Amino acid sequence: MGQGRENRAADWLAGADPQPRKVWAQWEQHGVALIPLGRRFDAVRVPAERMHAAVGGEQPRTVADVLGDWLAGPVLRDLRSGLGPYYVLVGPGAEWDGPEERLSTDTYLGVPRPGHPTMLTRWVVEPRTPGGLCDARHLRALLRTADPLRAVVP
Repeated sequence: MGQGRENRAADWLAGADPQPRKVWAQWEQHGVALIPLGRRFDAVRVPAERMHAAVGGEQPRTVADVLGDWLAGPVLRDLRSGLGPYYVLVGPGAEWDGPEERLSTDTYLGVPRPGHPTMLTRWVVEPRTPGGLCDARHLRALLRTADPLRAVVP
């Protein structure tokens, strides 16, 4: 991703906080900023095992490629453990009825600055454009591939 695009995406993410300069200061000091959800974006928390089953593997490159193709929007991963969940960024008004938890208003998400990975969390799919989020319908379709096939009873 080019530096200009990274900065535009970072500005947009920081703007989710009423005090964007606070986000930039956290990025400079800690590499990760706590950004409030529900204003510009929400997040769907997907357990690692479920995401890996849906994409057909757990290799980082495989996961990134599949998520980039299916979701075409930003996805984070919590790296504090090998089972760290994925956070799929969706619009605040997007419909979500899946079993995975949707995080929204009154919740903060640790977000690294685009183009600057950290030890705690990292972009699996970086934001491509300001405001470009994942389509919840595409996430729902992808996660259905992780569900075991059920026999159809006539």
